[in-house]
Amino acid sequence: MDQQIIDKLRDIVGEDHIRTSTAELYAYSTDAGIHRSMPDAVIRPRTTAEIEKIVKLANEYLFPIVPRGAGTALCGHSVPVAGGLVIDLQRMNTIKELHIEDLYVVVEPGVTHKDLNAELKKYGFFIPGPSSGNVANIGGMVATNASGGNAVKYGATRDYVLGMEVVFPKGDIAKLGSRTLKNSAGYQLEKLMCGMEGTLGIITEITLRIAPLPEATAVAVAVFDTLEKAGQCVANMIARPLIPSGLELMSRVCIEAVNKAVCMGLPDEEAILLIEVDGSVNDVKDQIRKVMEVCKSSGALSVDFTDDPERKEELWKGRKAMIPSLSKYDDDLVTVMLADDMAVPMSKVPEAVTAFQEISDKYDIVIASYGHSGDGNLHTKVLMDPTKRSHWDQAEKAVEEIYSKVMDLGGTITGEHGVGMTKAPFFLRERKCSLDAMKMIKMALDPNNIMNPNKIMDWEDNFISRLRYHLEEE
Repeated sequence: MDQQIIDKLRDIVGEDHIRTSTAELYAYSTDAGIHRSMPDAVIRPRTTAEIEKIVKLANEYLFPIVPRGAGTALCGHSVPVAGGLVIDLQRMNTIKELHIEDLYVVVEPGVTHKDLNAELKKYGFFIPGPSSGNVANIGGMVATNASGGNAVKYGATRDYVLGMEVVFPKGDIAKLGSRTLKNSAGYQLEKLMCGMEGTLGIITEITLRIAPLPEATAVAVAVFDTLEKAGQCVANMIARPLIPSGLELMSRVCIEAVNKAVCMGLPDEEAILLIEVDGSVNDVKDQIRKVMEVCKSSGALSVDFTDDPERKEELWKGRKAMIPSLSKYDDDLVTVMLADDMAVPMSKVPEAVTAFQEISDKYDIVIASYGHSGDGNLHTKVLMDPTKRSHWDQAEKAVEEIYSKVMDLGGTITGEHGVGMTKAPFFLRERKCSLDAMKMIKMALDPNNIMNPNKIMDWEDNFISRLRYHLEEE
């Protein structure tokens, strides 16, 4: 990117909001996943008008632009694989309107999920979100259709999007959707923007519906001597029918890691389920009774529950600490974001988690299984030495088999994190019948291919490429 372009960008946002030093560019060269690629510059706009000018400039000079929120994504979504300009949206962080009586809120994309819920809590409302909600931005949540443990009952981000303002790839500003809870007016383009991962435009304002906070909650802990029994318990619970507000599975590797890292004292068994229910006080009591019945009939070694706020917070704190804790499982291994966040039909959870364990044993590689199992959204993390090519070779074979199994079970390779780069090779296989349609939409909206290029259906490389790790010669 030549100095003329940098000067024009500086004129748009001011001297203090464009960065070109190597150290600052390095900080924007990766997200929370496995990939790295350096941008040519980073810009931090404050208004939609500034973004409009930036996008028009990108079309004039044909340089790539990559929107970015907090950088918590796990699949390389905001990694500037083709270089160009990263647009950091975190300065656009205002909660613009709050309409409790109409059940919606209007926010800028840089508002964090935590800050939005802190404001909504004052009125008895919330929106569900990912485990990274303390730092994740609403714009990023929308762009990836993020969700988390509450999705089994409350849905994903797309379910809360009523409308938005978007700067399309040619620089046009569009208002999509509405501020009403029901809308049947033509193509739902605001829903198309959910999950587009910055390839079809830059979201500059979002209108979200809000949900009432429940009166009461309780958490049950069920312990199992096999992963399969824990998985079957999930299927049995949904079929009861019983829809918890959270249903988390943790395998032995996860249990041992959390106990080692944060001294949680979780039961030393093959699997546990954390099951949260919410509603009125009477509803919660009735649901807990049913939960305990299902767990016991599914072969649980023990089932206990608590409605004590401190104990509930401690249990969920342990679950949220699991990913960083996994790197404490073995001093020679670290957690790598591979084969993460697939989803299968709930009845297939037992078969899926059993297969993951068999694949782990087959390749003699540590694979931690866990997930939001109530909606079939499972996760694995590979524990390995990322500096050793031999470990990557093992991991590549294991990941290939995991995703193949998921697709054989009628599942999807991503339930909440999106595609980006890491999952793209498997996405191309899963969605091969609709790739042409996606490419035509991309071409129609972004004829110059400036908007987060070479991602999702346009990725052409192996997923083990542009790694953020330095591989040592063995």
